[in-house]
Amino acid sequence: MLRLGLTVLWIVASIVAIAVITLPVSLQAQLFAVLFVLGVMVVLKVFDLGGVWRLVALALGTSIVLRYVYWRTTSTLPPVNQLENFIPGFLLYLAEMYSVFMLALSLFVVAAPVPPRPSRGLPADLRPPTVDVFIPSYNEPPKLLANTIASALAMNYPADRFTVWLLDDGSTDQKRTSEDAAAAMVAEARHAELKRLCEDMGARYLTRARNEHAKAGNLNNGMLHSTGELIAVFDADHAPAHDFLAETVGYFEDDPRLFLVQTPHFFLNPDPLERNLRTFETMPSENEMFYGIIQRGLDKWNASFFCGSAALLRREALNETSGFSGISITEDCETAIELHSRGWNSLYVDKPLIAGLQPATFASFIGQRSRWAQGMMQILFLRVPLLKRGLSLPQRLCYMSSTLFWLFPFPRLMFLIAPLFYLFFGLQIFTASSGEFVAYTLTYMAVNLMMQNYMYGAYRWPWISELYEYVQSVHLLPAVVSTILHPKKPTFNVTAKDESIVISRISEIGLPFYLIFAVLLAGVGATVWRVIYEPYRADLTLVVGAWNVLNLLIAGCALGVVSERGTPSASRRVSVRRRCDVVIGDTVLTGTIEDVSVSGARIRVAGALPFETERDGPALLRLRTFRNQEEDTIPLRIRRIERGTADVVLGCAYVTETARHHRVIADLIFANSGQWDAIQKSRRRNPGLLRGSAWFFAICIYQTFRGLAYLTKGRSGRPAPASAPAQAPAGGR
Repeated sequence: MLRLGLTVLWIVASIVAIAVITLPVSLQAQLFAVLFVLGVMVVLKVFDLGGVWRLVALALGTSIVLRYVYWRTTSTLPPVNQLENFIPGFLLYLAEMYSVFMLALSLFVVAAPVPPRPSRGLPADLRPPTVDVFIPSYNEPPKLLANTIASALAMNYPADRFTVWLLDDGSTDQKRTSEDAAAAMVAEARHAELKRLCEDMGARYLTRARNEHAKAGNLNNGMLHSTGELIAVFDADHAPAHDFLAETVGYFEDDPRLFLVQTPHFFLNPDPLERNLRTFETMPSENEMFYGIIQRGLDKWNASFFCGSAALLRREALNETSGFSGISITEDCETAIELHSRGWNSLYVDKPLIAGLQPATFASFIGQRSRWAQGMMQILFLRVPLLKRGLSLPQRLCYMSSTLFWLFPFPRLMFLIAPLFYLFFGLQIFTASSGEFVAYTLTYMAVNLMMQNYMYGAYRWPWISELYEYVQSVHLLPAVVSTILHPKKPTFNVTAKDESIVISRISEIGLPFYLIFAVLLAGVGATVWRVIYEPYRADLTLVVGAWNVLNLLIAGCALGVVSERGTPSASRRVSVRRRCDVVIGDTVLTGTIEDVSVSGARIRVAGALPFETERDGPALLRLRTFRNQEEDTIPLRIRRIERGTADVVLGCAYVTETARHHRVIADLIFANSGQWDAIQKSRRRNPGLLRGSAWFFAICIYQTFRGLAYLTKGRSGRPAPASAPAQAPAGGR
């Protein structure tokens, strides 16, 4: 009886919704209705009413979106017999319907995400499961690998219950016996160096005969030589905090069908957009929307998936699928789909427990995103999540959302060129008056932005998604088209993470953005021309021209993105707060470490130095470690001395001579997960739709002139400025 009642309620609600969506009203009534809905959404947002009120606000917004879709479908398409208008008009319509469909999937996924989970440690009376820690490597420098290995070895877990493996795919037998003598010599030297590094540090070294199936093949080779009940995976540049295993292992005891505990990827350095726009310290990082909201939304439907690193997996589950899947070049998501379809469960822990590196150059950033896009297209066409047997309906929808997202280059570029069809050629691809455009289209855009602000709030500021999608679309479109036509063609390419930009310059792949900007600027000229010589169409021309100006602002901001700021070093400095001793000769000075990087530290020593210390002088840093609170030391070389009235600041470089010294560096930078959480929270604030939009467009104007200045001064020639420490909250007390 209850089920029948619910069915009747749904039918009645659907009929009412359809009636409201299709109800013919005047433009004034439409505009009033939308303004009323926006007002209610704003009130609910201002009073920060969550729970069911959040769903009410999203439902109100959805009604406006659906009303726009009905109007757009029934009233705005050009006649079919006017092909010059109908073809581009229909393509624009498809782009809009894709956006609406993705909004619907997003609402399903993140309307009510799972709250962050509380810490879950292992019971004291339970024998911890054995863990194999895999660090797959290809061509990363040994120094970077040493810090990751040291961090993994320092995890707070019984030493006899976990083993750290370096899985070296850069020194395989295939590479060491290559016909290219120089390449073979490099591979042989790397093999010897990394093998010796692992022996010194207490890790296991493993390589294989051939580079087959890329990262998935490397991980599967590691599985063949290990026996741990659980497998932790860290990318070569992802160093775990000391509590990674302590925070994740316990969940496997709660659910025998749990195959995955995934944690977020936190990055020490900004991506190229954040670095070139200088937003890294003030705005949420781009990946935080995915890890802070979307993964929690997927977790609600048992669809949070493996992200390739910062994860713990159950070997028993992987054995069912003969290890990590390798049909696509995104083996992580593909593996999760296969295991979800076999009835295994996943879980997401929203706490940063690793610190990694992002691509430093715009070209590397695009290369990384191209691989992600191609891999997701492979999954979409080769695995077909919507029809995958064994997945629940919510899981199918979640995986469709994650894969279909990467089709965004098509609509994004269509929105970019659509106004130009009218401004340059006079084509009527959108048959509506200026009043209808305001009452339906502009209000739909406002409601859409408001809904995004509801869903992502402090995790993604207004218009930032549009900028990220635009700067990727220009180069991702050919990669996506190629994969759709030939799904099995893409191959795995490793993303460089240890780059640095010594000279300020325009990116080597930045020229298309200047050409697009020039075309859009010409569109502004065409708008002025049409207003002057076609005054009877001035209202429509101004509306389309405003759309083109919006595109121009985003394109101008992209000029700043591809104008690469020089950085003196790839090493990111992070603020901390750690008590220490600095030993100079026979003198012990008490001090506080203020910021650190993988190459050095800034230390404030209490009081004046009791003697003259020369620059480049030797010293010794002594501090207590996070794992066992025992004292450890590392040699220093004093590079800079800043003398004050009450204290002295020493700029020091590490002198790494033994494996133990890498452990000290890892303890200083990576051990304390609390500081990563504090950094993220310090950036997460919601500026609101109006203030956030004003902030974004101000940045667009500034970056437009900066990008044009880089062009007029040539592609290079400006040295990198002196570095400044990252403004991170104090941590590691």
